Amino acid sequence: MSHSHQSHHAQPHDESDPLADYHPHVVPVPLLLAVFGLLLFLTVITVAVTMVDLGPLNIWIALAIAVVKASVVALYFMHLRYDRPFHGFILIASLFFVALLIGLALIDSTTYQPNLLYKPAPSEMP
Repeated sequence: MSHSHQSHHAQPHDESDPLADYHPHVVPVPLLLAVFGLLLFLTVITVAVTMVDLGPLNIWIALAIAVVKASVVALYFMHLRYDRPFHGFILIASLFFVALLIGLALIDSTTYQPNLLYKPAPSEMP
């Protein structure tokens, strides 16, 4: 009889093995199909919102739907829902710092914006 069919618990815990604590999680197919359906529904909603003129609200609604879709993908397809909370914290912290970087870049761009002068191209001159 081979030792390869022994239970994981019957083997001594090897501290040097980085995968000793690894427990895969298999997501049921019906749940994956439900998530897929939700993502398709949210995509249809995003397209429908673009066909209605809500002024400046259009971009905010589209961004809100995009955040929900990204969250669903991270939770179910990246398995963050079943992972350690620390990994979710790392994802949220990374997104926060990306948003901070973009926000600071946008604030900086408004400081030199009034100094830009329109100069017509040589072909536009009379």
